[in-house]
Formats: sequence, C-alpha cells, structure tokens
Amino acid sequence: MQKKKWIGNILLVLTALIWGTAFVFQRVGMESIEPITFTAARMSIAAAAVGLVTVIAHRIFKKSAAVTPTTNRRLTVIGGIVCGVFLASASILQQIGIVDTSAGKAGFITSLYILMVPVIQWILFRQKSPLRVWLAVMLGLVGMYLLCVKENFSLTFGDTMIAGCALLFSGHILCCDYFVKRADPLWLSTIQFLTTAILSAVVALFTETPTWEKIVSAMIPILYCGIVSGDIGYTLQIVAQKFTDPTIASLLMSLESVFAALAGTILLHESMSLQEGIGCIILFAAIIWAQIPLPKKHRP
Repeated sequence: MQKKKWIGNILLVLTALIWGTAFVFQRVGMESIEPITFTAARMSIAAAAVGLVTVIAHRIFKKSAAVTPTTNRRLTVIGGIVCGVFLASASILQQIGIVDTSAGKAGFITSLYILMVPVIQWILFRQKSPLRVWLAVMLGLVGMYLLCVKENFSLTFGDTMIAGCALLFSGHILCCDYFVKRADPLWLSTIQFLTTAILSAVVALFTETPTWEKIVSAMIPILYCGIVSGDIGYTLQIVAQKFTDPTIASLLMSLESVFAALAGTILLHESMSLQEGIGCIILFAAIIWAQIPLPKKHRP
C-alpha cells in the first residue's frame, strides 16, 4: 500500500509539472481568442481524447463500465457531472483571470487550494489532518503571500478571479477523492471533461463571439492545454488520488505554482523579484516537509 501511495505521489508531481507549464500556453492563447471560448475548445479536445483512450483501454483489458455494478455506473455518471461542474467553473475563472496577471502569479494564487482543502475537510466532514500538514499549509501560505500581495495589500481583478478558481479547484479535488474510490476513473474523467466542455461552450455562446478563425489562430495552445494539460494531467490526477490523501494530493499538486513561475520566467521572460523567489522556495519547502513522516511514539 505504501508503494502505491508513493506511485500516486509521483504521478501528482508529474501532474503539477504539466499544469504549471500549461499556464504559459494559456497566457499565449489569450493573444488571439477570448478566455471562455479557449476553455470550451481545450476541454472539447480533452473530452474527445480521453474518451478515445477510455474506450480503447476498456476493450483491451475487458473492463467495460457496462459490466460493473449498477451503483458504480450510476456514481460514475453522477461523479463525472459534479466534478465537471466544479472543473468548468474553476477553469473559466482561471482563464479570465490569467488575462490580467502573469503566468507565475496565476500559478501561485491557484495553489491557495492547499489551504482550502484541509479547512473544507474539517468544516464539512470533521476530518483532521496531521499537525505537520497544517504547519506546512501555513508555511505555504506565507510563500504565496510573498509572491502575490503587493505593498499596498491589494489584488488585481485577475488575482481575484484566480483566487475564486482556487476555491472551486479545492471542491474539485474533494469531489474527485470521493467519487474515484467508488467509480470507474477513466469514464469519470471522460464525463467530467464532456460536462466541462458543454458548460463552457454554452457560456461562451452567450458572453463572447467564438469563431473558427480565432480557434485556429490559438490552436497550438488549445492542443497543449486540451491534450497534455487536460487529457493527461487531469486523468493522472484522478488515477493518482486513488492512492493518496486529498490534503497531501493538494499539497503535491500545488507544485504547479513553482513550475508555472519557472516556465513563465524561462519561456515568457517574466521577471521574478527576490521576494517572489523567496516565496517560491518557501512553498516548495512546505510541500516537501508535508511529505516527511514524523517518528511515531511507542508506548511501553
């Protein structure tokens, strides 16, 4: 079981790397397309790609959802829709916010869910996390403060939108943690992407002016965010969360903020001040600290 937990943790770090670099493509894509249209396009591609993988995988391993118990099939559909609603809402707010902030900063504010997940767990489910996890969360919050908050203690409109998306992503993590243990993970991922794509497309039709020309002009960012960040990233998240605690999962996935800051600096030449660099290091240290088990007390 411990081996599976470590495999799950490694997959979540890989997920964080994929998501962190995706912030660069999300920001580049905003040069030629509206944010919600971008979200609808990337999620449609993700739904098609992961759906194809799911069908092929179940045919190869002969584990079609059709032969699972009725309860699992029902929970797979319900879970996919609920997770999709959270994912659609969070993705739309994130894409709107990234227009008004840098890729690195967006990554760090999104990582506020490392604080929100254990708080929501305690409020709603009375689930307690170890003291070292709470201390790591507090230390991580200090790191994000150093990166995000200006001298006048204000946030931009984009920062506020992304803070809202962090709250919704924490709900998405908890939903995935609940349903992935009771449903087919691949079909769960497929349904959540399909739900996200439909909801995003409906909102885009009423609030923006989507055209094929705009979609084609942003095709490379859309493909990366749809297939790599969406298909691979979110599917890895759902599979990996079968083997690890949701609070630890949120801490590991918050590494995307570090990767986003590095990718923004290297690829987009975004500047990072000394204060921001210190915040990055502090958050990384907090995440590593949360993974180190403390020695147990032995009673005579």
